[in-house]
Amino acid sequence: MPPLTRLPLLGYGFRPFFLGAGVFAALVVPVWLLVLATGTTPLPGLPAALWHGHEMFFGFVVAAISGFLLTAIPSSTARRGFAGAPLLVLGGAWLAARVVFSLAALLPFALVAALELALLPLLAGLLAPPLLRERNRNLPMLAVLLALWIADAAFLAAFARADAGLAHRALLATLDVVLLLVTIVAGRVVPAVTASSLRRRDASFTTRSRRGLERALPLLMLAVLVADAWPSPAWLAAVLALVAAVLHAWRLAGWGSLQTGAVPILWVLHVAYAWLPLGFLLKAAALLSSAPWAAHWLHAFGIGVVATLILGVTTRTTLGHTGRALAAGPATAAAYGLLALAALVRVVASAWWPSQYFAMLLLAAGCWSAAWGIYLGVFGPMLLRPRADGRPG
Repeated sequence: MPPLTRLPLLGYGFRPFFLGAGVFAALVVPVWLLVLATGTTPLPGLPAALWHGHEMFFGFVVAAISGFLLTAIPSSTARRGFAGAPLLVLGGAWLAARVVFSLAALLPFALVAALELALLPLLAGLLAPPLLRERNRNLPMLAVLLALWIADAAFLAAFARADAGLAHRALLATLDVVLLLVTIVAGRVVPAVTASSLRRRDASFTTRSRRGLERALPLLMLAVLVADAWPSPAWLAAVLALVAAVLHAWRLAGWGSLQTGAVPILWVLHVAYAWLPLGFLLKAAALLSSAPWAAHWLHAFGIGVVATLILGVTTRTTLGHTGRALAAGPATAAAYGLLALAALVRVVASAWWPSQYFAMLLLAAGCWSAAWGIYLGVFGPMLLRPRADGRPG
């Protein structure tokens, strides 16, 4: 084996990116609180909240997506997983982008843009050959990566022009692309792993899939993306959100969520998906009425759906691909619970007790960082060490 491939951290695609996502997640929210407390403007000409949103997506979420795709696509194309030098290059590109973006106020814009926009094309270039060669069903993932790259480029253009409106639309589009990816991947993974696990306890257990619904949901999510990316009437975006809430809730109702309560590694996936219809309901209410209790709908998606699903998928993938049983121990279950609590506090408590807004913000941030700190404590050693069963990867 080449020397780099022998390093456990570079032995498979999920390892460097799941570790990087966990470290970044644990640190970025405390840094955001420091930015708020000091009134710092990381991106001159743009509100600090836009920097926060950008780093949550293109620092944390993109790292997790990269690790997932670098693991799932080799499995689906029956080829050996990526390892060694390619992972070193990709991981270096992600880390370099995070460093220069944190210093964007001090560095030349051309340098920031070049390094920030490098990772996704490199990732697509690595994944494209096996997907195209086998005409694999995951080919649309290349379009997802392109859409994320375009959104990042639009955000950088907004930064160069100090255009807060464009930057906000770019981040909304990024969120919608990620939610489209959640719709596709969760629709494949959640009912499958739920049925596989629960049938061991009850052979008659089954999940329900409706073909028309499965075809309609990705198209609906594309419509949501278009409505958010281009200026559209608020009522149109609200109607699309209401329809999305109903259809996602209908889909979830067929997955047997109430029977997963005794299996943390399952219920965390169902909790994450349950935030999807709830987030769309809150979005519709905020657009139609500016209701204060719905004001934090973005965090319903960001923490409730995306971060919780990432935690569930990274823990499950790490256990399975390091030769361990697919079971969440007490510490991992506690991390799931803390992240769920962070979502509730940030979305619900911050709205219902506005007089305690900053206290609720600190509580949510504490739960968030504690959850990812537990993740790093439990799964960091697994990511840094060889597989438990001695196999490569």
